Amino acid sequence: MMKNLRILMSAALLGAGIAATAQTVATDTAKTVVLNDVEVLGTRAEGNTPIAFTNLTKKQIAAVNFGQDLPFLLATTPGVLTTSDAGAGVGYTSIRVRGTDATRINITANDIPMNDAESHSVFWVNTPDLASSLADVQVQRGVGTSTNGAGAFGASINLRTQRFSATPFAEFSGSYGSFTTHKETVSVGSGLLKDRWALEARLSNIGSNGYRDRATSDLKSFFVQGGWFAGSTSVRLIAFGGREETYHAWDGISRDMLSTDRTYNPNGEIKRGGKVVGFYDDQKDIYRQMNYQALCEHIFSPMWRLNVGLHYTDGYGYYQEYKNARTLTEYGLTPFTTAVTANDGTVSTQTVKKSSLVRRKVLDSGFGGAVFSLHYTGERLSATLGGGANRYINNHYGRVLWVENYVGDLDPSHEYYRNKGRKTDFNIYLKGNYSIWRGLSAYADLQLRHIVYTIKGVNDKWDWTASPERMQLLDVDETFNFFNPKLGLNWQVDPSHRVYASMGVAHKEPTRNNYNDGPLLVHPRSERLIDWELGYAFASGRWSASVNAYYMKYKDQLVLNGKLNEIGELMAENVPDSYRMGLELQAGCRITDWLRWDVNATLSRNRIKNYVGYVSNYDADTWADLRSQATIECGNTTIAFSPSAIVGSVIAFEHRGFTVQLQSQYVSRQYLDNFERKDDSLDPYFVSHLHLGYSFTLPRLKRVSVGVSIYNIFNKRYENNGYSQTAALYKAGDTSGSYTLVSDPRFYPMAGTNLLAHLALSF
Repeated sequence: MMKNLRILMSAALLGAGIAATAQTVATDTAKTVVLNDVEVLGTRAEGNTPIAFTNLTKKQIAAVNFGQDLPFLLATTPGVLTTSDAGAGVGYTSIRVRGTDATRINITANDIPMNDAESHSVFWVNTPDLASSLADVQVQRGVGTSTNGAGAFGASINLRTQRFSATPFAEFSGSYGSFTTHKETVSVGSGLLKDRWALEARLSNIGSNGYRDRATSDLKSFFVQGGWFAGSTSVRLIAFGGREETYHAWDGISRDMLSTDRTYNPNGEIKRGGKVVGFYDDQKDIYRQMNYQALCEHIFSPMWRLNVGLHYTDGYGYYQEYKNARTLTEYGLTPFTTAVTANDGTVSTQTVKKSSLVRRKVLDSGFGGAVFSLHYTGERLSATLGGGANRYINNHYGRVLWVENYVGDLDPSHEYYRNKGRKTDFNIYLKGNYSIWRGLSAYADLQLRHIVYTIKGVNDKWDWTASPERMQLLDVDETFNFFNPKLGLNWQVDPSHRVYASMGVAHKEPTRNNYNDGPLLVHPRSERLIDWELGYAFASGRWSASVNAYYMKYKDQLVLNGKLNEIGELMAENVPDSYRMGLELQAGCRITDWLRWDVNATLSRNRIKNYVGYVSNYDADTWADLRSQATIECGNTTIAFSPSAIVGSVIAFEHRGFTVQLQSQYVSRQYLDNFERKDDSLDPYFVSHLHLGYSFTLPRLKRVSVGVSIYNIFNKRYENNGYSQTAALYKAGDTSGSYTLVSDPRFYPMAGTNLLAHLALSF
């Protein structure tokens, strides 16, 4: 398959190159004409919006886009942390902003929701190399502006796909390096045809063996868009998606193993007598996702503009696992009787209640809807009326494919659970900026959101609280109505100085995991956030600086609690009263025309008031699970995965085609749960990456770029993710209720020094 794809890429590149050189237009100019195509800006912040945000241009993204997933390309923005279970930034990756996990970060592409409607996460592995088809990215921190999809509880990331080029082009880029990591991307464009039409396409192939054992990734993706332009109306049809196949690296390793066997991956272990005797080859996650968008813009007059978008996302896939010594009844299987021969030759029968097996858990989803934004731009007032309506359906079911030494008939399509999630999401917002006096403007943003969410059927978890015990039954039927107001002031004192202040309210419904992964008898609650922001920014010819202070007050925040579900996802629980407060500092200096240095720092305090934790309860003598939970009262504690300091630096050199970029980041201690124990924490780390490049021209080529990226240049041993597995041990016969809090933390190690060499050709 990989060979065929490379042949296809090469053929497309050759054909596009011939077509490009055959054009009579002047393609040897470095200037690129950009069409005034569809601009969907309903959820974007502008220069006078009183919130904290960062814009990344296509050039900034391309400077580091050599194979790693999109979260790692955003790592230089304030307050951003990234994780990678395979250890090298390829495969399953995630992002946190201001300590907020990925399920609370709203992602849109052209204003269309990207977050999975149930999990609220974006699995970047399902849309590989999307970064190569982006025009720019805006990262809004805090509540931000009203947006479509799941609520923004720490940040929102607004992606805008690439604009059409008025001239034909063809581009090829390739990377190869450590862990057999490679990336091949080819992009072609027709330019403007008959002053009305344009067509562009991209194919990408990414693969890696991963830093950790067997943590392989095989990712293929595409992006196609066609545009039609007729005066005041523009239409764009977009399709993008991909197929991923990754070997599981969902489980971390112990602290001792970080020193003795950092690359060990426990997923897929086959055990006999408690010892690992091998690994299951098909311990894989396989998923296909296709995204379709139809975007239309119509300009009624210089003051009025309408954007409408239709979308549909089709997803199907599964993950397959070898499970050691599983209880058969939990999979809808009947214990079986088998003959056992003793050493003296006598034969007896034995009832087998546990056996190793292979299971497959399937997802089959569809997500569709529409978004719109009507824009008005007047002399003193600019306003947007927007919203969206979306419908989501996801079928979840599991099958047992094989049982070790099973006696009896095993239907290869045997299902042990099936349930269906349905979600309807409506929102409408009205936002505006009004110029009051001499650079002073007022901002208001009002949003109404209505959600109906149901889950019906049988879950994949055993319900030991039922009598008699059985698989957990799901009967979720929830309706949420949220009002999210935002108000603020912005004062552009003069061209160099800006001051702003804002207050925003956000609400968010629980995720699917909050319903079916938490304690069986605990019902998750929706969350509320009140976010206060105050900022100052300065910009001159060579200098820039800004400071933003924030206070985020939560009610019933769903915080990560250090526990992991069976597919490696961190679990969360409601805490009644919590907050995040901090300072975001940024400064930049263009030291010379060819040397620039930018730094940022997020200094924060993230606390839960009067935290009460719930952990598994064990007998101290036998480690027998008492099938109950211990209640631990801890007072005020630090929120898990929320470092008090994140500092970033980018030193960029650019002169006569040579580029050098040194990226560095320091992250302070992060606790793996909310008990604030040093043993259950990620050590502080400082890591640096170096990108070297040189660009030049050749006959019939617009540009040739070669370079190398050296990640973790100082070979720092560090971990950026983990979980604690905290439990309470009670002394048998002790009626005082005293316990010992113990844990068995696990960590995801990141790779040491590694590199990627890269080449790019532009025709």
